[in-house]
Amino acid sequence: MSLRDSPPSKIATVAHLEEVLSAPSDSLVRMMQRLEGDVMILGAGGKVGPTLAVMAKRAVEAAGVKKKILAVARSPLPALEKRGIETLGCDLLDPDAVARLPRVENLVYMVGRKFGSTGTEHLTWATNVITAYHVARVFTKSRIAAFSTGCVYPVMDLRSGGATEAEPPNPVGEYAMSCLGRERMFDFFAEKGGRVVHLRLNYAVELRYGVLVDIAMNVFEGRSVDVTTGFANAIWQGDACDQILQSLELAASPAAVLNVTGPETFSIREVATAFGRHFGKTPLFTGQENGLGYLNNATKANTIFGNPSVPLGRIVEWIAHWVQIGGETSGKPTHFETQNGKY
Repeated sequence: MSLRDSPPSKIATVAHLEEVLSAPSDSLVRMMQRLEGDVMILGAGGKVGPTLAVMAKRAVEAAGVKKKILAVARSPLPALEKRGIETLGCDLLDPDAVARLPRVENLVYMVGRKFGSTGTEHLTWATNVITAYHVARVFTKSRIAAFSTGCVYPVMDLRSGGATEAEPPNPVGEYAMSCLGRERMFDFFAEKGGRVVHLRLNYAVELRYGVLVDIAMNVFEGRSVDVTTGFANAIWQGDACDQILQSLELAASPAAVLNVTGPETFSIREVATAFGRHFGKTPLFTGQENGLGYLNNATKANTIFGNPSVPLGRIVEWIAHWVQIGGETSGKPTHFETQNGKY
């Protein structure tokens, strides 16, 4: 029985966490048996990239097929090399360097810049738009699963049920605008015969970072939780990676769009209260819910792939235990409470 079929009650080490995060579903293993060609992951050095690369490798091994998994980043990735993943260094802002990358049939594009955008907007636009242009121009014959964000949608009223893929983009702030620009670069080449699926992710979480960790740490350390943005969506990072890899089969011309998140819209106040019960603490709150937030409706993805294997309640339990035992965290808040688009 796989980890996904029988998830543990607690996770106490980074090694165990990474094993759980990168466990592929049976559906992903079957997809790897069908999928033609190798898989290359661009931007594999971030928070999500290593999980996705290792999951892809494990799925290929479980499928019993010969398929290379390649990971591309600016810096070396020795941990991925040890897992049998071929790693390549590349400055994706350099068009000549992009042109030298091996041609593969399947590409997962994970390059992006968010935090620190305020004050250095030019770098965010360059990272999010120019690199996408270079890649889309070169890999016109590849299936491309391109990371995007729910921030390209407008801030949504809770009563809307969240933005579906039919909601017209209306980004708030330069970061979100640059993310729509990234989509448009891929759209341009998809209209010319390329195959792309935009993955509007909102938000991936695990035990070391994410909106739920932000809430848990505030409660545990006695800081107030801002509930102005009172509601959010989240998906276990392992489930997000599994859906993202499977979405390679959905790449289309013109480009397809898929929201990736969990089925629940959860209350920040309610989750903070749940963490308070685990910690034996009374949460402190600031602000008042205004009913607005970056809310995505992932009915389409969850109809295709099924609901995520790790439900919200179990993630909360895992994070509460992790925080209580002093598990490492990234120390990088998500700023989930932001509604003005400034990061």
